[in-house]
Amino acid sequence: MSIATLYEIYTRYPRISTDTRKIAPGSIFFALKGDNFDGNRFVDQALEAGAAYAVTDDPMNAGKKNCIVVNDVLTALQLLANHHRRQFTIPFISITGSNGKTTTKELVLAVLTQKYKTYATEGNLNNHIGVPLTLLKIGKDAEMAVIEMGANHQLEIASYCVIAEPTHGIITNCGKAHIEGFGGEEGVRKGKGELFDYLRDHNGVIFRNTDLTYLASMAANATGQITYGSTDAQYTGTSVMNGIFLSVTFMDGNTPVTINTKLVGAYNFPNVMTAVAVGLHFGVPAAQIREAIESYEPDNSRSQWMAKGTNQVILDAYNANPTSMKAAILNFAGTPLENKKLWIGGMKEMGDAEAYEHRELVKLIGEHQWQEVILVGKEFAGIEHNFKWFDDSAAAAAYVANNKPQNSAILIKGSRGSRMEKLLEVI
Repeated sequence: MSIATLYEIYTRYPRISTDTRKIAPGSIFFALKGDNFDGNRFVDQALEAGAAYAVTDDPMNAGKKNCIVVNDVLTALQLLANHHRRQFTIPFISITGSNGKTTTKELVLAVLTQKYKTYATEGNLNNHIGVPLTLLKIGKDAEMAVIEMGANHQLEIASYCVIAEPTHGIITNCGKAHIEGFGGEEGVRKGKGELFDYLRDHNGVIFRNTDLTYLASMAANATGQITYGSTDAQYTGTSVMNGIFLSVTFMDGNTPVTINTKLVGAYNFPNVMTAVAVGLHFGVPAAQIREAIESYEPDNSRSQWMAKGTNQVILDAYNANPTSMKAAILNFAGTPLENKKLWIGGMKEMGDAEAYEHRELVKLIGEHQWQEVILVGKEFAGIEHNFKWFDDSAAAAAYVANNKPQNSAILIKGSRGSRMEKLLEVI
């Protein structure tokens, strides 16, 4: 079956399902395969649950009613998404980077929604399956689309650009994330830079943070560039910390506009300025930009501030790498909070740099004063320190449950695999 024919079916049944446990009646079920599952085994179940059609690459399903047999289900999904994307002439803004992708995406969405019907990546559906699913959720009424792109190896972003065909792009930063897959920091820049490469080759527009000087060389020779940052940019701003929260003042022409955010940490300044620059570029009034960003509250374990009993907690346990760890710890050390405790989980996907990066992390922690430090994970095994260390979060949570903190300020940070939220549950 051609993609054009499949698309005609999609226009009649414009909902996509990939999990038989969550079948939407009247949807098209794509029988995707993974390392530990094969959706082809659940085709009959999907149809019985209400799917209108099932797309499968198992020849055994040929001839079954409402089964569409293709060479490869994932490829069919991606081609269908690209076909759908080509029905639009609106701006498609893609966002990638080592840190801050999702927060930046949410802020940009909040700002653009003030003026435009905007569709964006839900949660962190930013991989080879999430990108096409995001595209296929874009409705005919769309005026803007914001697509988050995650990657842990080279050529991944390039492949997503082929599917999403972005007209505008943002690289939040290039730090020490997914070092194992990218092969070091230079590999990270090359991999993330594939977004700028695509935009350069297709006359797209790059939003570039001038405070990150390496982005200038990555964007070299791109004719369309919108700049933002603290200095030397089309859109400039400054930041101050209001207790633990960030305040940003940006210039709307010659008029200063101050945003009092609910974001923890000065490291969110570039995320806010990205949203400001995108908003101003697309004509969102400054007052509405301020309102949108001030109303945004982080969630899903991304720099969430919360009260737990007599304690103040910053939960930042969705992901972690050396760059984000350093920023979070230095920011926490500089806050006026009292009785500070650090509960830190190991960083994943460090490859050969694992031991070195965790030694450096322990060294950084030791340069500041803390009421308590808890380290969690095998990554810290064998590293000399005087802090409390537990093999996993369950053991650490058991300790915390028996030694509950009182009147403390606590930063909880670690990679998702460290499951540091377990410690929060027992406070």
